[in-house]
Amino acid sequence: MSNSTLNAPLRDGGAQHHSVIIVGGGQAGLSMSYYLQQYGIDHLVIEKHAVTHTWRSQRWDAFCLVTPNWQCALPGHPYSGTDPHGFMKRDEIIAYLDAFIAKVQPPVLEHTEVTRVGQREEGGYLVSTSRGDFTADQVVIASGGYHAPIVPRMAERLPNDVLQVHSADYRNPQSLPDGGVLVVGSGQSGAQIAEDLHLAGRKVTLAVGEAPRCARFYRGRDVVDWLADMGYYDMPVEEHPLREGVRDNTNHYVTGRDGGRDIDLRKFALEGMELYGVLQDYQDGQLRFAADLQSNLDSADATYNRINESIDRYIAKAGIDAPAAAAYEPVWQPSAERSTLDLAQSGIRTILWCIGFRPDFSWLDIPVFNGRGYPGHVRGVTKFDGLYFLGLPWLHTWGSGRFSGVARDAEHLATRIYASAKADALAA
Repeated sequence: MSNSTLNAPLRDGGAQHHSVIIVGGGQAGLSMSYYLQQYGIDHLVIEKHAVTHTWRSQRWDAFCLVTPNWQCALPGHPYSGTDPHGFMKRDEIIAYLDAFIAKVQPPVLEHTEVTRVGQREEGGYLVSTSRGDFTADQVVIASGGYHAPIVPRMAERLPNDVLQVHSADYRNPQSLPDGGVLVVGSGQSGAQIAEDLHLAGRKVTLAVGEAPRCARFYRGRDVVDWLADMGYYDMPVEEHPLREGVRDNTNHYVTGRDGGRDIDLRKFALEGMELYGVLQDYQDGQLRFAADLQSNLDSADATYNRINESIDRYIAKAGIDAPAAAAYEPVWQPSAERSTLDLAQSGIRTILWCIGFRPDFSWLDIPVFNGRGYPGHVRGVTKFDGLYFLGLPWLHTWGSGRFSGVARDAEHLATRIYASAKADALAA
């Protein structure tokens, strides 16, 4: 890859100028670079770390995709391996991305932090970074929406002899101290990390949240294959029953590990995993949990069955010959809602925070946000001329922040950027 800034012209007292600056060098930023190159538009990608950093440094050793390989469809770079219905492991994902980077050869400035993006009085944008200032006619914010690891304030009160690790920093069971592990959160990362520890024979306590779950395979096919045929992945956010509220949803937990399977927390409980409700507090040596384990498990199973029922309706309407299947029936029920756990007596020596990330756009000095801190946009296009977002969850469809849908969004924005640049050139 290139670290060149393309010898861009100097403006504003020495600031390099580009037609477009892309903030973020993940799959979204690289996809935008791909399409801007097709249009011959001068641009620069600015990345705080190294390109595709999160895939390299924030994934555990046994990490694998939860969607089948055929959904890996970065622009000009579809999955070309021998297992389209398999699930790439961490090293295979990195190899897939490295091949994409080699194809795109983006003009990128790595290890450079963007400290401010603001509007210029004469038009366009000023982009201040740890390596100086740049100006641009248009800016694409492609840094995603997962920036700051979430760790609750109660963590400050926990004993010093208990190791605390965020999911972004977890690597493998062997890297943790001996003793029990409390995993807080049951979304995709929490459920999969709890399974990773459980399979390694570690004593796991899981604080179960409100995350939904889905089947891996149903009626002879991967559920993803069924949902793709049903058009779910092409549904724009404005047609989703929750509208923009779907952007706040927690991802369904399931795994692609060992060829793919369901994650059934009730089955883990039968095998010795301790399940509690949502972790609420830590006081006087006691971990305190909400009395919602039963309702959280029931809600996750209801979603599981509801998705399968929608597949049943599709199969019946289309007259498809598919194997029969029955609704999921719980294999375990909590005998009582336990609301406290003595930390010292529990044997827990590690707490893994798997409760996600929060966005941090504090460097974006433009009033583009709604009342909840989320960027206001329509398919990535903001009300500010030349300012765009790319790679956010449900920016347009389910796949907007994923390998499967980011290309479509990037092409859409690149077309807008080209049209705007062409109009400016004609007006000059």
